[in-house]
Formats: sequence, structure tokens, C-alpha cells
Amino acid sequence: MPQNDLLAALKQYEPELIAIRRDIHTHPEVGFQETRTANLVAERLRTWGLDVTEGIAKTGIVATLKGRRAGQRGIGLRADLDALHIQEVPGRPYGSAVSGQMHACGHDGHTAMLLGAARYLAEHPDEFGGTVIFIFQPAEEGLGGGRAMVAEGLFDRLPIDAVYGMHNMPGIPVGEFRTRTGPFLAASDSWGVIFRGTGGHGGAGAHLATDVTMPLAHFIMALQTIVSRNVAAIDTAVVSVGSVGGGDPGSPNIMPSAVTLTGTARSYKPEVRDLIERRLAELAHAQAGAFGCVAEVTYTRRYPPLITHAEQTAVSVAAAEALVGSEKVKADCPPFMGSEDFAFMLQARPGSFIMIGADFGENGKVHHLHTPEYDFNDQILTLGSAYWVQLVRAELGVT
Repeated sequence: MPQNDLLAALKQYEPELIAIRRDIHTHPEVGFQETRTANLVAERLRTWGLDVTEGIAKTGIVATLKGRRAGQRGIGLRADLDALHIQEVPGRPYGSAVSGQMHACGHDGHTAMLLGAARYLAEHPDEFGGTVIFIFQPAEEGLGGGRAMVAEGLFDRLPIDAVYGMHNMPGIPVGEFRTRTGPFLAASDSWGVIFRGTGGHGGAGAHLATDVTMPLAHFIMALQTIVSRNVAAIDTAVVSVGSVGGGDPGSPNIMPSAVTLTGTARSYKPEVRDLIERRLAELAHAQAGAFGCVAEVTYTRRYPPLITHAEQTAVSVAAAEALVGSEKVKADCPPFMGSEDFAFMLQARPGSFIMIGADFGENGKVHHLHTPEYDFNDQILTLGSAYWVQLVRAELGVT
């Protein structure tokens, strides 16, 4: 089927895909709690005749579909299910019905796009050979659902020779794609520091106390020297503070006995990751000691860098170019400092990852991922589904 005909065929599904996407948006579920979402996905897949397995990594769904052409290869296509702990801006007719939770990263749209591809391929099994494995992964947002699916034997239980992922990206025009070979998204780590002292009366007894706010303040400033003075200028890294807490606003005259701060670190090279962990602890202990306090430091390595493979990236680029033309596909885009636990799947099997443009929003203003104003752009549902179908054609022998 020509690409224009493919887009036209998928366009017929668009009202249903929009309804599914907005239904999931209204009922967000955070990591490993995506029960309603998983049930919806499983029900639709079974309706279209796919073989469905539930409960992989608690709430994950995997469905398989065999083509009628000759072929023994199998490929995995992955979407994510979970929402975030963010309060959505009010006013959308399909806005979140769960206080403090929303789909602020577009996983509702990712799920709908993969469902659109599953329906089309189920209705056109003569277009491919081999097996397509549709992976609906839970808990991408910091809890490692991808790692859990790998640990539970996803790639041992199913004939997956290559695996592919896709993410929407505000700020990239609709109709365009971005990818690259090699390091694409960064390793993501979390850290925390607790400074402990005696605390005391901020007026009458400040001189008798060990003031934990002093090492806190100096540490925050010193933290920025890790990247600026310890990481080589040609390398890439980010260290950021995400939260600071201590004392009670109702008692402004009391110096706290402990303050806590947490943050994130991003990097690509293993040696840079090691350096950040080491220097962060050294700075925390040094600043604590300078002011008569002690520091407790934690550093948690969450997601590895997402590294794509050349052969599968070439297939991914060809599939996107077949839909929108080579001028709208950038195959060597710069790396992103975001992270993705799809990286664990790419450690288990060769594969690729691509960004699909989600436009600039009204008046050119970008509502970025992980913000209360963000919303998935329903205009790209058909194109995203078509990309998945075209990728199956390219991988499983249909040109």
C-alpha cells in the first residue's frame, strides 16, 4: 500500500484514537498502578484478535501478532503507560480527574498511537511476515518499568530480534522526526544530602548552635563546580537541585537541626557518572565539616544512557522518510539530556528510538514535557501510528 493510502487508512481510526487518548488522559495512573489503562489496552487488543499477555512487570501488557507472509523474525514496538505526579492546569474538557496526577509526558498519546498500529496490522496481516510484539510498558517515569520487564524475561519469552521506541517532542514541528545513532538520551541519577547539626534559637542562641543552613548554602553553590571545573568541557553533564527542606515556617526563630536537599544528575560517559557521584559526596562532607555539621549522602543510579544501534536506526530513518520525506527527518540530531528507561531494552536487544514532532503550540509557545500546561497533540496520532506500520513493513520484508 502506498504511503498516502496508508495515512488515509489510518485516518479512519483517528476519532477512536482521539477518544482513547483522551479517556486515558482523564484517568491518569502513575507507575505500577496503571490497572485501568492496562485493562483498556488489553480489551482493545483482544477485540482486534491479538494474543495478549497481562501482568508483566505488574501492569505491563504484551501482545503478539503473526503476519501471513513468510518470515521468522520478530520485532518489538514499545509504548509507555504511566502518568506523573503533577497537577494539571484546569479547563480542559478531558482534563485529569485525579488530583495531583496527569499525563504530562504524552504516554497517553504513545499508547493510542501503538494501538492504532496494532489495529491496522491486525486487519492487514498479509502485509508482513514474522511476528510483531506490541509492548505496553508501565512505570517509565523514574520507577524502571522497562528494567522490570527485562528482568522478568520479556526478551527470553518472546522472539524479539530488535526493539523500537518513540516519544513525542514539543518544539519539533508536526510532520518531522529526529533520531541519531549512538548516545541519544542521558543517564539519569538521583541524589540526596542531609546536613545534620544541633539546631538552636536563631536569636538568643545562634552562637551556641551548629547552623545546618550554612553548609547547605555553600554546598548548593559548590555543586555547580562539578560540571564547570571537574567535567571536561567537551563532555556533557548536568547536576541540578530539585528540592530543599528544613525548619518550620511557623517557627522562624528556630534554627533547624537538619536540612535536606535532593536533585538529579545527567551524563553520558561512565567515567563522568563516576566523577559526579564522587565529587558530590566530597563536597557535601567538606562543607559539613567546615561548619561543624555532618552530611549523609545518597546517590542512586536510575537509568543508563540510551544508546541506539546503527542498523536499526537506519531502518527507523527509512520508515520515517517514507512517510514525510528525507528533508523532514534528521538522522543526526544532537543528543537530549532527558532520560528513558527504554535504555534497558536497548541493552537487551539492538534497536532504535525516535522523536516525533508535536509542534510549537499556540502563538509559537512550547508547553514542554513534565509541565502542568503540557498536552499531547492529537494531530500526530495518525502519523505516529503510520510510522509504526511503516517500520514493520521495513523490518519484516515489505517494501
